[in-house]
Amino acid sequence: MAANKILIADDESRMRKLIKDYLKRDGFEVLEAADGMEALAQFELNPDISLIILDVMMPKLDGYGALKKIRESSQVPVIVLTAKSEEEDALEGFTAGADEFVSKPFSPKVLVARVKALINRDTGERSRDTGSKPLVAGGIVLDENAHTVTANGKKVVLSVKEFELLAYFIRNKGIALSREKILNSVWDYDYFGDARTIDTHVKKLRSKLGECGSYIHTIWGMGYKFEAEE
Repeated sequence: MAANKILIADDESRMRKLIKDYLKRDGFEVLEAADGMEALAQFELNPDISLIILDVMMPKLDGYGALKKIRESSQVPVIVLTAKSEEEDALEGFTAGADEFVSKPFSPKVLVARVKALINRDTGERSRDTGSKPLVAGGIVLDENAHTVTANGKKVVLSVKEFELLAYFIRNKGIALSREKILNSVWDYDYFGDARTIDTHVKKLRSKLGECGSYIHTIWGMGYKFEAEE
């Protein structure tokens, strides 16, 4: 089987080499880009890329700009890197469609673990339960085999994590879910974020689902509950 192909976009050559060396040790094929425009060109030339690692601060086109362009045509898993630590950076990355957010400096081993987890979830969800029926809740139809979602008959484009979060909500409809439980279930490895990650994804989900977004109810001080009319 061909190795999973990873694209690293970072204007620092030493950073690209560090990440590349660790990824190659684990059998990944690695492509490099020094700016956002080059990242888009590499992605267009290599549609079989399994995951993208995007630095935020890059010349010509920054990471968020590149991510928004990628999300216009693809839901490939994306990890965003930034040297900043403010909360707004993480929120902007998730809003743009990032699946994970990693602040510099970071452990290369932890980054590789996140890469593996995202790829395994992405490929696992696509191969699991082949032939299973779509999940239906009210006006929402979620097909895990085709990786598609419709809300009141309209197609909804979700990131990988948004898709997984919605599937988790539907499977647990009517159940009060704490933020910790959601993190442990949807982000099922050592995640170094906090509840704001979930809140940001829920906000995006509600917006994208339109009227069906009202199915996701906030339980103040705890988490969320998904309820839909049958």
